Amino acid sequence: MIDDSMDSQPSSSRIPPIAIVLLVLVACLIGTTVYLYLDLRTAKNEFATRLQAAEEQIAKLEGNVTQTTRVVDSRVDEVKGLVADAEKQLAAKTQEVESKVIGRTENLKKEIEQSRTQHQAALSEVGGELSELRQKTDTAVGTLSGRVEGVQTEVQKNREEIERTIKELTSVKGDLGVQSGLIATNAKEVDALRQLGERNYFEFDLGKTKQPQRIGPVSIRLRGANVKRNRFTIELWADDKRIEKKDKTLLEPVQFYVQGSRMPYELVVNQLTKDHIVGYISTPKVEQRRAAASGSE
Repeated sequence: MIDDSMDSQPSSSRIPPIAIVLLVLVACLIGTTVYLYLDLRTAKNEFATRLQAAEEQIAKLEGNVTQTTRVVDSRVDEVKGLVADAEKQLAAKTQEVESKVIGRTENLKKEIEQSRTQHQAALSEVGGELSELRQKTDTAVGTLSGRVEGVQTEVQKNREEIERTIKELTSVKGDLGVQSGLIATNAKEVDALRQLGERNYFEFDLGKTKQPQRIGPVSIRLRGANVKRNRFTIELWADDKRIEKKDKTLLEPVQFYVQGSRMPYELVVNQLTKDHIVGYISTPKVEQRRAAASGSE
């Protein structure tokens, strides 16, 4: 019995664990409450300080606004005074301008009346001059008509002479066996053929040289001319090709072809001296137009 009573006494004096936990929680809660109180008091003091500064700033701004309003009111009054002065000056200037315009209008009216009188007198004078000029013009037109008739007569004579010249020309076969066109024996006949407009004509006067000379669409070099035999030898360059025509005779159509032409080009020498020839080259116009048309396609 004694042992059991001794074991039960310590167990009754032991603190439960849950009580310890509650005590710790209460202590933490008290500490947090104290911290929040102190922090809130600090924030309250800071807010009060900022509020006081803001109130001071607002008071300062109100003072500035009041001062600015006074300045603006003063400037507005000043501007109103300037506007009133400007209106008075404008009214005075307007009246002055109106007076000047009315005076100028009266002067212009008088000047216009004077000008009208002068113009009427000038028109009468011009009418007389025009009548005289018309007579002179009629005389000049009559003279010009006579000159035109003379020119027409001269043109008709030249046309008849060209037709007679062409009728006297002959046509022979060339050295390639192709029937040639009309052969001109001198510059006058060449000009008559040129006016027909059927072919292009390029006249030349060549001596014996080392380098070929350009004549129209080709280059020619005279290698020699025999006066006794009336023969000559030349070299032609057409389409970058060399063509030799040897021992050709006077007034013989020397024929050659160029690229794109179905009709031959012709060279005719109608004057021949020692190492010197005079003549022309004729080229077909129709073939040139065809070549140009095919090239454009």
